[in-house]
Amino acid sequence: MRTLPLTVLAAVLAACATGPDRAALDRMTQETMRASFHDQGIAKVDRLQQDALQQACSAPELPSAEVARRLEAEAQATIRWPDDGRYLGDWREGEKLAQNGRGMTWTDPVGAPSGGNCYNCHQLTKAEISYGTIGPSLWHYGTARGVVDPLSPASAETVKYTWGKLWNSKATNACSAMPRFGHFGVLTQAQLRDLMALLLDPKSPVNAD
Repeated sequence: MRTLPLTVLAAVLAACATGPDRAALDRMTQETMRASFHDQGIAKVDRLQQDALQQACSAPELPSAEVARRLEAEAQATIRWPDDGRYLGDWREGEKLAQNGRGMTWTDPVGAPSGGNCYNCHQLTKAEISYGTIGPSLWHYGTARGVVDPLSPASAETVKYTWGKLWNSKATNACSAMPRFGHFGVLTQAQLRDLMALLLDPKSPVNAD
């Protein structure tokens, strides 16, 4: 973090004295953010630039239902389905990914594979004693949805929903806190297939009793 420029600090104090003005405060916030960070390694300042969806969900009030539906439809259109038509990989590799929080930090080398970091927000198995609660529990994700054979036509809707959620979580919840793994290239299609197997394969520990 850098020390804030005196001009930014003075502007903040002036705003506090005269009352808030949303546009002015937004500008000062952006100036403060730009002054506080700098490029380091693969982490660049351009990460501070928000797309339209992030801007809508960062506003003081959540977007209206109509705006949320539009944003979700736009996100849905960005989903890239598997190039080879295969949705499932190896749940064992998926388990490693789910427990791996590395990736995209300034200390990671260019091109280094990222982990899914799933454990940081979700419970994955009954055996876990430490897990995040930002997202819902994923224990019994497949079995709770009646997935006996993820390759069967009966499971097709759940399989497509799960892929879409991993690719671009905003497609079903505009202001979801879940990363857009596929949309931003955080995970490859092969990695996503492995996570899909972790969630849907009946033999996966996620679906164990």
